[in-house]
Amino acid sequence: MTQALVTRNQTLAVPMPTGNLDQYIQAAFSVPVLSAEHERDLAVRLRDTGDLEAARELVMSHLRFVVRIARGYKGYGLALGDLVQEGNIGLMKAVKRFNPDAGVRLVSYAVHWVRAEMHEYILRNWRIVKVATTKAQRKLFFNLRSKKKRLGWLSQDEVNAVAEDLGVKPETVLEMESRLSGSDIGYDLTAADDDEDSRHFAPAAYLTDESNDPALTIEQDDWQTETSNSLSIAMEQLDDRSRTILQERWLAEKKSTLHELAARYDISAERIRQLEKNAIGKLKKSLTA
Repeated sequence: MTQALVTRNQTLAVPMPTGNLDQYIQAAFSVPVLSAEHERDLAVRLRDTGDLEAARELVMSHLRFVVRIARGYKGYGLALGDLVQEGNIGLMKAVKRFNPDAGVRLVSYAVHWVRAEMHEYILRNWRIVKVATTKAQRKLFFNLRSKKKRLGWLSQDEVNAVAEDLGVKPETVLEMESRLSGSDIGYDLTAADDDEDSRHFAPAAYLTDESNDPALTIEQDDWQTETSNSLSIAMEQLDDRSRTILQERWLAEKKSTLHELAARYDISAERIRQLEKNAIGKLKKSLTA
């Protein structure tokens, strides 16, 4: 497919292949770089008239810039083509919002949009489980590697230096270092993966869910029924006053105080406490008999 670029003096036909990354990169670097004056003219046309041809020329002339940024993130193990694609989305957003009267070149403004789209893509796809969710964690994710001076774990002094440099807590640095050093483990590994020599065991082997075990459910229901019946029988063996005191003090939704019960029975609060204690003792004796 051929994309036509309209410059000030001529029309350039620049082929932009869609199936080969190397050819795409070669074509992107063959697009001429715009002068500051021409770039501003295009941005003004886009802002004032919504000229899509001007927008296309601005985007096309900065594709090489996106490729350069994407190459800097190859160490995260993601396909360069995918990074370039995400960066192009950020470039188009930057072109749409670019203010030609701000006094800066488009490349300086677009770098933040391009990197933001790439960062979001990397965080979504670097691992199955997202490793960075907070602002501090996201900052550490893209800076911790460059801050580490050796391949091993950071010392406490290095942790404190990284935390101070990036404006985060030392605990956050240690947590992110642990996340970056870990790896994804399949919940239910195959027989070939979960052998005797494997360093990892499938979580399915030790994270057993017993909440829906029929035998356990029946056992719990029987225990609750037996306990409830035994308590009812034990309560019936108490005198009316003791039974009422226990119900008011322990079983009622709105529990009564010792003084409230003392006023009802016209006795002291200490006597109510003694009756309550004696009744509880009788219940324990009946339930353990």
